[in-house]
Amino acid sequence: MNRFLAVITVFLCISIAASSQTLTQADRDQAMKYLESTKQGVLDATAGLSDAQWNFKPAPDRWSVAEVAEHIAAAEGFLRGMIIEKVMVAPPRAEGEDVKAIDDMVLAAIPDRSQKRQAPEPLKPTNRFGSPQGSLKAFTESRQQTEDFLKGHEDLRAHAIDSPMGKKLDAYEWVLFIAAHSERHTKQILEVKADPNFPKK
Repeated sequence: MNRFLAVITVFLCISIAASSQTLTQADRDQAMKYLESTKQGVLDATAGLSDAQWNFKPAPDRWSVAEVAEHIAAAEGFLRGMIIEKVMVAPPRAEGEDVKAIDDMVLAAIPDRSQKRQAPEPLKPTNRFGSPQGSLKAFTESRQQTEDFLKGHEDLRAHAIDSPMGKKLDAYEWVLFIAAHSERHTKQILEVKADPNFPKK
């Protein structure tokens, strides 16, 4: 009988833990709105650019708008693939973590351009999409897949893995990370366009 009670207790604890990390409709709406607004940000920042503007580099060691756009597109699929292959098969984070605070940390830290970082080798520009227009097409198609992923899963809070931010991020927070990453690099595009030597046309 004691063994039976112990099993029931464990089951209830697991159920409570799972329910405390449920993705709310407000969470889903916030992420969808952020994915949409940051997609539009990329498209607005790159609209109507000439070849000279696409390919202008502020310095030899800095990326052009074309290279940044390629990086954004490549990172979208790379990060979503990681969510599907690694995060969604991982166990949940430990109980007691402030999930909302971690959400907010992602939304604040990832777009922050005051901290410069080197892109990992697989995400450095190589003209993999053939043209800036190819990068934008790849980005918009990949962003649609990210939005479909968000719509199609209820258990995004139920899995978490380590991140470069010093905290485990659940799958929902990695979706926020994707949107925040594109916001970060839209700011980079705007920095390139603000350079005094940026071509007028």
